[in-house]
Amino acid sequence: MFTIKVIDHRDGETLEYKTVCVHYSGFFGGQTCDVKTNSRGEAHFDYRNGIGKIYVGSKVVYEGEISGYMVVEL
Repeated sequence: MFTIKVIDHRDGETLEYKTVCVHYSGFFGGQTCDVKTNSRGEAHFDYRNGIGKIYVGSKVVYEGEISGYMVVEL
């Protein structure tokens, strides 16, 4: 399980209702379902931790280990 918080890179404000998805790397890769950020800019995932890419909309905003509580900028 992990949570991804999306903030605006210009002012650090949280971004509501953004679509977040994770694409896992490797042979057993796969991807999560799309999750919308809530009023605190957080998208909660009930998926395994792993290595992959975080997408907000169609833009890759992070690549690497995905676990715990993560903050990404858009």
